Amino acid sequence: MKKTLVLIALSMVCNFVFALKSGEMKTLNKIAAPRIITGTVLDETGAGIPNVTISVEGSKPKRAAMTSPDGKYSIQVNSDLEVLIFSYVGYATQKITVGEKNTVNVKLIPDDKNALEEVAVVAFGTQKKNDLVGAVTSIKVSDLKIPSSNLTTALAGRAAGLIAYQRSGEPGQDNANFFIRGVTTFGYKNSPLILIDGMELTTTDLARLQPDDIASFSIMKDATSTALYGARGANGVILVTTKQGKVGKAEITLRLENSLSSAVKNVEMADPITYMKQSNESILTRNPLGTILYSDEKIANTAAGVNPIIYPANDWRQLVFKDYTMNQRANLNVTGGGEVAKYFVSGSLNKDNGMLKVDPRNNFNNNIDLTSYSLRSNVTINLTKSTEMIVRLSGNFDDYTGPLDGGADMYKKVMRSNPVLFPQYYPIDAAHAFVKHIMYGNYGDGSYTNPYADLTRGYKNYSRSLMLAQLEVKQDLSALAKGLSFRVMMNTNRASFFDVRRSYNPYLYTLDGYDPMANTYFISNINEATGTEYLDYGEGEKTLNSTFYMESMLNYSTSYKKHGFSGLLVYMMQNNINANAGDLQQSLPFRNVGLSGRATYNYDSRYYLEYNFGYNGSERFAEKNRFGFFPSVGLAWSISNEKFFEKIKPIVNNLRLRATYGFVGNDAIGRPEDRFFYLSNVNMNATERAAFFGNGQGPSFGLNGVNISRYANADITWEESTKTNLALEVGLFNKLKITADFYSEQRKNILMERSAIPVTMGLTAAVRSNVGEASGKGMDISMDYQHSVNQDLWFSATGNFTYAKSKFTVFEEPVYDEKYRSVIGKPIFQEYGYIAERLFVDDAEALNSPRQNFGIYGGGDIKYTDVNRDGQITEADKVPIGNSKLPEIVYGFGFSGGYKNFDLSAFFQGLANESFWIDPNITSPFNNQTQLLKAYADSHWSEDSRDVYALWPRLSPNINVNNNQISTWFMRDGAFLRLKQVELGYKIPEKLQKRLHTSSFRIYVNATNLFNISKFNLWDVEMGGDGLGYPIQRVFNVGLNISLK
Repeated sequence: MKKTLVLIALSMVCNFVFALKSGEMKTLNKIAAPRIITGTVLDETGAGIPNVTISVEGSKPKRAAMTSPDGKYSIQVNSDLEVLIFSYVGYATQKITVGEKNTVNVKLIPDDKNALEEVAVVAFGTQKKNDLVGAVTSIKVSDLKIPSSNLTTALAGRAAGLIAYQRSGEPGQDNANFFIRGVTTFGYKNSPLILIDGMELTTTDLARLQPDDIASFSIMKDATSTALYGARGANGVILVTTKQGKVGKAEITLRLENSLSSAVKNVEMADPITYMKQSNESILTRNPLGTILYSDEKIANTAAGVNPIIYPANDWRQLVFKDYTMNQRANLNVTGGGEVAKYFVSGSLNKDNGMLKVDPRNNFNNNIDLTSYSLRSNVTINLTKSTEMIVRLSGNFDDYTGPLDGGADMYKKVMRSNPVLFPQYYPIDAAHAFVKHIMYGNYGDGSYTNPYADLTRGYKNYSRSLMLAQLEVKQDLSALAKGLSFRVMMNTNRASFFDVRRSYNPYLYTLDGYDPMANTYFISNINEATGTEYLDYGEGEKTLNSTFYMESMLNYSTSYKKHGFSGLLVYMMQNNINANAGDLQQSLPFRNVGLSGRATYNYDSRYYLEYNFGYNGSERFAEKNRFGFFPSVGLAWSISNEKFFEKIKPIVNNLRLRATYGFVGNDAIGRPEDRFFYLSNVNMNATERAAFFGNGQGPSFGLNGVNISRYANADITWEESTKTNLALEVGLFNKLKITADFYSEQRKNILMERSAIPVTMGLTAAVRSNVGEASGKGMDISMDYQHSVNQDLWFSATGNFTYAKSKFTVFEEPVYDEKYRSVIGKPIFQEYGYIAERLFVDDAEALNSPRQNFGIYGGGDIKYTDVNRDGQITEADKVPIGNSKLPEIVYGFGFSGGYKNFDLSAFFQGLANESFWIDPNITSPFNNQTQLLKAYADSHWSEDSRDVYALWPRLSPNINVNNNQISTWFMRDGAFLRLKQVELGYKIPEKLQKRLHTSSFRIYVNATNLFNISKFNLWDVEMGGDGLGYPIQRVFNVGLNISLK
């Protein structure tokens, strides 16, 4: 059966491909007589380009021509099928099939806009994509230009092998989580290494990088591509390079954007009347003799809108949050230079605002206001004909103002606020005519949450700065040996952060009485002694971090006839100091060193061999394990460059096979605070081990004791990973590109706590050893299609698919009687819980079912499965539930097209094989005045309906322990498909551009997160189980991009 399905699938693929290009197949035998083709080659401004080389692909003897000073050319062709190649320094090479045309006009695209089509940036250099052996994926810079100040939010679905998703939309807290080919470690660091111009930086630093500054964005996935980075690249590498200057007069580019941002989906709450009625129900359904909180009179008067001060009906979200906000972004860069020096200088300003309202009676704005600035200067100087120096300076600065506890916390406070207990504030009346402060509403002793008071009681400022300086010198040593060169790079950065808080303690008032006849009320102050009318000041976190990094590289490249050789040797060292260490161990400089090398060989651009190694040292291990050696090897075969392949090259223009195998080390294991595993961590003055002497009646004294939080273990060593990658590259009709990588990974020596050591040994800290093992496997596929119908009409399509699955293979755990409790063979992010069959029909069924040891339960509560059939529900009945909490399938696809000066693009992002659990402790209504979700109000078990498959169990005024267990009842499918981005652009006609003295003038409108398709609809599914926080944003944006030359 499987073989039959495979054959059917292959047949469908073949039929699709050949149907797609049936026109080309029919023309293979159509040969025309030799004729002359003429035309003009233009640049992006419409001006003719002189000295462009035009050649006929595969012609023997080679037929070629060159354009005249005004860009005109003529060349002989012998067939409609012949392909003209247009190439010129600084522009992307173009290939055009002649067809029946006698005139072929071409507009070349500057190389910096399309460089990734031909060249990939790899470790310590670049390689032609056709020469790659390792698994490297490049993201087009244009795909990163979405209406967002956070670059990481553009990554989801954009590259094969990259798993990315976003959990929050709060400015400054909206970084995406991303992993390369999943996670196969349970150490503290599982995210990829991020390098920007060779400098190791954080996710937040990447988030602040401006797309306008980026020259290339590469993702390295296998052992061969990451080997040169040693242990730092154990989880993959994201390598970004910024733009450099180019020869020519100054070109100024300006991008301006203004956007409207709103929540993709807000959580719907029940209305206040329903809240009160079902609050009463929650009490009576648990205790028929219980005292309800809301009388029929209160419910009726609230519904009738009688005096909202006495009968409040607060929509806290509308009182605290706006429906939308406006954001602005601007970027200005200048590039140019001469033969001696070239420069690229840029500056940007991003202003992101939150959705919180501001009380005009306060003289401060406590809405979220994140203003980000960045400056960059890259200067390349040719010191001599053989010596080049590059100086890179950059700075990123964040200035933030916002609520004291953040925007996400304000959303959660709205969820924990009773809508009918008190108004947001009481208006000034005659009895309080001289009060100068806001009289915030509250109740009882003032311990209830008033989100409006929490919002307006003060604000927080923080400032984050990152300043970087880099010096790179390249020396051509061809005078000693042709192809030999040397490079040295040094960089340093300073990262700092501080925050301050300014706040007052709001005065809280409660209702003391009400005269319905006179419609007057009486209020009193709850906290007269502790309330304040002035702002107080408090200092928060302060950090300062300094890093110095140096690398030196010797590179050699040569060729002899059909043989190509290259090799490089890199030495690197890094020193990091934290000024806010907190203890002696963390105050010591963090240091590591490494030596890496690469050797490559290719024969006739057909057969490739590559060897890499990393020799790394880590401070964390004892001397005998301090250094690790991690080699890798790769092979590639360009089948399409074989002579026997020439006849079908018009159809299959590229066919390559790649294979890599290697070892990778990782020293980011255990906990980050464990610096030196070979030393014990001893506190000689531990208060938790204190002893006291005396009987309490006479003199007495105490002494602190000794506490050990880590035991020395000189045998702890590197976590090691063995990675294998097999790949196939296919190009069809010079238009369709398909790349498929299949990989596997085996990790061993994963550090974990030993569970087999008995507590009777009296140890005060866990013992850790390299005993864990895990494995991962999967595939990532990418497709790209480009087609130009004519000079005015073009379209393209792209897509990628990633499947990454990991599991435990060795894990020290107790010997369970029930095999299903073992984590062996299960995903690393697998959730364990109870199987929820349904809700109990009534108390009688609950009484006659296996005992559930979770407090009081009855009809309408969750009924769990007794998996081991021992007559009770215990820990032994927990099984793997749902899919992994980390998505195993991620994909993206989109299209773009253009007609004359118009262009349109759309991109979709999706993920699957992910589950998340909704914590009922957070969403349980009425407990601690928690709001009631409309979905729960509409679908819950009640005495009237007795729906055993309702969304929510029987209501309760407090947390019901039985119902808040981790189980399948609140496990949800996290799969979704989202329309991530749509953009429509228009480029001003060239004649008008000349009148405006611009070389490029484009206006555009775009939008992100327009809609998504998912089974889950309580909130935006991409937020996972934490949907009550700051929602992901839908953005509508208008932009302008102008270039002046």
